[in-house]
Amino acid sequence: MLKSLSRGLWTYRGLVFIVLTPLLLLPLPVVVGTKEAECAFVLLWMASYWVTEVIPLSMTAMLPAVLFPMFGIMKSSHVAGTYFKDFHFLLIGVMCLATSIEKWGLHRRIALKLVSMVGVKPAWLMLGFMSGCAFISMWVQNVSAVTMVIPIMEAVIQQILKARKEDYTGEENPNLELDGICLHFMSFVVVYCSVYLLYFNNTVHCFLSDMKGSDVPANACTCVQIQPLERPAKAQAALSLPTAPSRSRQDLMICKAMFIGVAYASNIGGITTLPGTSPNLIFSEYLNQIYPDCNCINFGKWLLLCLPIAVIMLLLTWIWLYWLFIGSDFSFLWRCKGEQTERERAARKVIEEEYKSLGPMSSQEILTGVVFVLMVLLWLTRSPGFVPGWASLFSNDSGYITDATVALLLGLLFFFIPAYGPSKQYEAMISWKEFHAVMPWTVALLVGGGFALAEGAKESGLSLWVAELLTPLGELPVLATITVACIMVTTVTEVASNAATTTIFLPILSPLAEAIHVNPLFVLIPTTLCTSFSFLLPSSNPPNAVVFAYGHFSIMDMVKAGLGVNVFGVLTVMLAVATWGVPLFSLDTYPDWAPVLPSLNSTQP
Repeated sequence: MLKSLSRGLWTYRGLVFIVLTPLLLLPLPVVVGTKEAECAFVLLWMASYWVTEVIPLSMTAMLPAVLFPMFGIMKSSHVAGTYFKDFHFLLIGVMCLATSIEKWGLHRRIALKLVSMVGVKPAWLMLGFMSGCAFISMWVQNVSAVTMVIPIMEAVIQQILKARKEDYTGEENPNLELDGICLHFMSFVVVYCSVYLLYFNNTVHCFLSDMKGSDVPANACTCVQIQPLERPAKAQAALSLPTAPSRSRQDLMICKAMFIGVAYASNIGGITTLPGTSPNLIFSEYLNQIYPDCNCINFGKWLLLCLPIAVIMLLLTWIWLYWLFIGSDFSFLWRCKGEQTERERAARKVIEEEYKSLGPMSSQEILTGVVFVLMVLLWLTRSPGFVPGWASLFSNDSGYITDATVALLLGLLFFFIPAYGPSKQYEAMISWKEFHAVMPWTVALLVGGGFALAEGAKESGLSLWVAELLTPLGELPVLATITVACIMVTTVTEVASNAATTTIFLPILSPLAEAIHVNPLFVLIPTTLCTSFSFLLPSSNPPNAVVFAYGHFSIMDMVKAGLGVNVFGVLTVMLAVATWGVPLFSLDTYPDWAPVLPSLNSTQP
């Protein structure tokens, strides 16, 4: 009887969690009964569903539209107005560009060119694929960048495996062997994470279909040509070729390093630009909503801050993965070029053949590239800060024209410009069906729910209550407080989607900054960046899940690699905001656009 009951509860565990969560939180609105408690009830309810994803993320985001009017926090019309913001126009424009890039194959040309520039030795190949994926993910969704690069990388690896001669005589790096306390700790982490995954996701393939922890919706994975069920089998068969044990083992290590490196590079590249990943866009729009007088964040300044971060992280990740999986011999960094081995010639041949198969650059690719460059230039020159930008030609108020205006204007052009000449029937560069397949509607709704939640926290007074509660943190050094917040966010984003993590923490960290009288950007920027550092598990983000489906490595491999990259990420971000970020955003002063709360500590960075 008990066994049947427990089996039934396990089968319906999602439904049980859905019902129990609001019941356990019900004392907040019933017993306490204040507006702050009612808003906290909605926030905790949404956070629980977002972290566990027992219902779709976008549907959880609809809760404020129902509960805020019922509790008398906001009118229904007011709540509805918070769900669509400037963020959505920017997202639509960028997705139009991404659709054209994917449709006409410009991404393949860029990736192959970058790979061919760095060389064909395993280490340089890995850096080339990582650089290509990072660059592409600056402009398109992270999972799309991975699925664009992986088929090319898979073809190169297949040729390397077929090469007759060996160009590497070393053995597996002993750094892979974890012993003692470290091994027990790592085993505990993996077992805990595995139990969590089994509880909320039956298999990794179920995750891929549902896009758990997604930066994008499930249909974004179907818009690119990838066969995750067939290619891994072929790759695994190739790894089982009857070769010498040392070669087979080293080949496997190279595969692990390359596949994990590409997944990590997509997240690293995504932080570089505002439209590169959802947390950046959510942060930008949240800032416009909560601090409307803040005009500090634009495409140019964000690029100046985050491009060095991405470059440093990419190089450190590359060196870390090479040391962890391939070996500790870094003499290739200064070694002069010699005669190419059979493996290197095979890899070079594949890359050249792949590039030749693209043929000459088509007019559609040229047009897409021109619009892409024009969009970036207009973003950089709209309001650079040190001189008046071109936006001042249209209005004296710089707030009228934003990056979303540029993105939407150029994005709409793809629906008008003919793809072919007058000799063929008129067809636009992209169609609505193609755009719809790429557009992350889930993120759009999720972010809208986050904006509604933030507005409700402000209207109900919950933000002020949190600020007063966090006032004692002003006694700690500011950098220590920010570091703790970054570590906390990085931990949560491993088991929750990046967009959901950002949406949950921004309304909490913003009052924290006001409470300790610190520039809110000093707290919000590093924590926003750290929500993209989800490197530990295949379920942490879609790129990790995609490369894990290829079957070249285990969860333990990703955990070992991800721990180091997480540390690099947090340290690099803290270095950036404490050095070149201070003069770039005036982080050492409390801005006049942020409210000054009475009787709070006055701690300066």
